[in-house]
Amino acid sequence: MSIKMLHTCIRVKDLDKSLAFYTEAFGLKETRRKDFPDHKFTLVYLAFEEGGFELELTYNYDAEAYDLGNGYGHLAVGVDDLSATHEKFEKAGYSITDLKGLPETKPTYFFVMDPDGYKTEVIQNR
Repeated sequence: MSIKMLHTCIRVKDLDKSLAFYTEAFGLKETRRKDFPDHKFTLVYLAFEEGGFELELTYNYDAEAYDLGNGYGHLAVGVDDLSATHEKFEKAGYSITDLKGLPETKPTYFFVMDPDGYKTEVIQNR
């Protein structure tokens, strides 16, 4: 039996802002879109060029801002040059943290926040 992760869903308040963030910040590409106007929602799936795991943006037309709660953590992506990516995101005006490391280690990651407040951890590839 083969089991694999397919996607994760996040609910977004402004679909255009969220699409711009994930495509510009991380280079994700829209792989498919499903509009359900009679039910007042749209699903947009994003993935990296090589495919595989997808990020599903769910846009409910009449939704208020979402309460993220304290159970959700974050997404994570790996980059080849952590410092350059941090600098690029800072220049783009994204909400980012300082470079961080686990206790007594050098910095290997930082967090960036999307327009809805979801965090993505950006980690130095090994």
